Amino acid sequence: MSTRFKLFATVAFPLLSASVTIQPALADSLMKPYEVAQEGGISQDGGEQVPEELLRKKRKQRAEQSEEQPAAQKEQQPQEEVQPSGEDDAAKAAEEKVKARAERKKRQQAEQQQEESQPAADDEAAKAAEERAKKKRQQAEQQQEEVQPSADDEAAKTAEERARIRAERRKRQEAEGQQQEDAQQPAAEGELRPAIDGEGEATETRRKRRDRREPIPDIVDTRTEEEKQEIARDPAASDDTVVLPVDNGAAVLDSDKEADNADGNARETRRKQRERARAEEENVEVPKSDEEAQSGRSDRAPTREELGASITEEGRRVERVPEFNANDLIEAFTGSDGSRPRIDETRDNRVVLDFGDQIIVRGDDRPRLRRNAQETYYEELSRGRSREVIERPNGIRIVTIYNRYGDIVQRMRIDRDGREYLMIYAPEVDDGPRPSIYDVGEDLPPMRLRVPVRDYIIDTSSEPDRDYYDFLAEPPVEQVERVYSIDEVRNSARIRDKVRRIDLDTITFATGSAEVPTSQAKTLRKVADAMLQVIEKDPGETFFIEGHTDAVGGDEPNLVLSDERAESVASLLTEAYEIPAENLVTQGYGERFLKVRTQEAEQENRRVTIRRVTPLVRPVVQN
Repeated sequence: MSTRFKLFATVAFPLLSASVTIQPALADSLMKPYEVAQEGGISQDGGEQVPEELLRKKRKQRAEQSEEQPAAQKEQQPQEEVQPSGEDDAAKAAEEKVKARAERKKRQQAEQQQEESQPAADDEAAKAAEERAKKKRQQAEQQQEEVQPSADDEAAKTAEERARIRAERRKRQEAEGQQQEDAQQPAAEGELRPAIDGEGEATETRRKRRDRREPIPDIVDTRTEEEKQEIARDPAASDDTVVLPVDNGAAVLDSDKEADNADGNARETRRKQRERARAEEENVEVPKSDEEAQSGRSDRAPTREELGASITEEGRRVERVPEFNANDLIEAFTGSDGSRPRIDETRDNRVVLDFGDQIIVRGDDRPRLRRNAQETYYEELSRGRSREVIERPNGIRIVTIYNRYGDIVQRMRIDRDGREYLMIYAPEVDDGPRPSIYDVGEDLPPMRLRVPVRDYIIDTSSEPDRDYYDFLAEPPVEQVERVYSIDEVRNSARIRDKVRRIDLDTITFATGSAEVPTSQAKTLRKVADAMLQVIEKDPGETFFIEGHTDAVGGDEPNLVLSDERAESVASLLTEAYEIPAENLVTQGYGERFLKVRTQEAEQENRRVTIRRVTPLVRPVVQN
């Protein structure tokens, strides 16, 4: 061999051998990005993974091609080194795309970090849009409810409105009470519930009326304590006003108290009236029974058929409790001079009627009667009347007929054996328009008390061992002209004076409170036992429970407070001593009938009184 051949063999053969060995691996590495780009895949730097099966397939094809054409590759090798093939250009393009995707990924990561540190504006806008959409939905729902509210919704709204008004009133009352304490005014009965003013002109009118309210007129009584005691033992022998034989004792009869409150000279006027009537009243005796007390009645006794007509009359069942609205009350309580009262709904089921010179409270005792009932339902009758039927678990039914003003026309108790007991009967309140409110006792002369004060009024604190049953069973102390409606009894002290009373002065209410202390509830036991004895003998009996306050505080809050006290005692008698609720009627009188004549705080004036009014509100004998 020549030197030139040796040199070629030493240098060229190793180079060719290395080229054949390196070419498949180099081609594979150069073609991988191109194949991936052609297949739509992205390298790992681009963030997506290329399918392994596709890569293996490509590699296999290249291996087969390299085995079939090794010679061609060797022949083309020098030329490829001089001029790159199209595959090299594609590989370079693929590498540039990979780099571009890598840079794009870095920018995306940077943007993502920035978004995490500060929420994007688009997210904030989306949240705001969502909130706006939510508000629009709520407004649409509210508008739909306002367009077509259901009866329950209206009732709920009314209840919420009343609750809101009562809450606002309580806040004002507490503020006024605090102001009174700061001014060091005397402790008031209604201090916790000061007078509730209206708005505008009504407020000014009520304020002027309260401001010009004169104190209790001074009455000069020159009689000694011994003389007062003597008159109390035999009131019929004197034409003077009978007073309680205590310091500053008020008149015994509530009708005399009202006269004293109106005029300090009323006692002399009434003394002369009694003196003129004495000649006509000679030989007048106190009735010995309820039948005798009603023997001179001017009204006709009802028949059994008449009494049963309202009970058996066909009615239309209604789901709701009948409501006696404000317009009916205004019409019902027109004054004798044609004046109309102002309605001030205070709380719960009480309405205060303000006539300017007099205020009265009208309560609804139906919730108390329905308590613990097995079933209660209502029916609409003719002429705007309503029938309430309360069924007790023991099988007893209480049927009450109301006129459209809410007055009781008739109340009947029906035992489970079908036996009927008439409790209240006032058919005249169902005939034509309701008569104007007035004191029917004004048509009667001043009453002359013909029994000793001790036999007319009992203080439970001073006579704890008294036989309360015998006392409650006693008839009225004078004749009963006719059967009166329960509202006439409520509104006339002169009519209530016909029957005896028990003062529950062992129940000492705290100032401004209607709650009966637990420690004092047991003092009612003997009175409650006597009431139960009376009811067992005649289940149709009716007891009238009066609430009273002292003279300190506003007229209206005292009136409401006294009504709450009467209801509190009635509820206690029912729940603790099982006296049927239907046998109890309640009414509050505020400070109208003081027991001790003083404008100062006085415990004896904060009391509850019980009367048996059965002979006043129902005919004792039915035809």
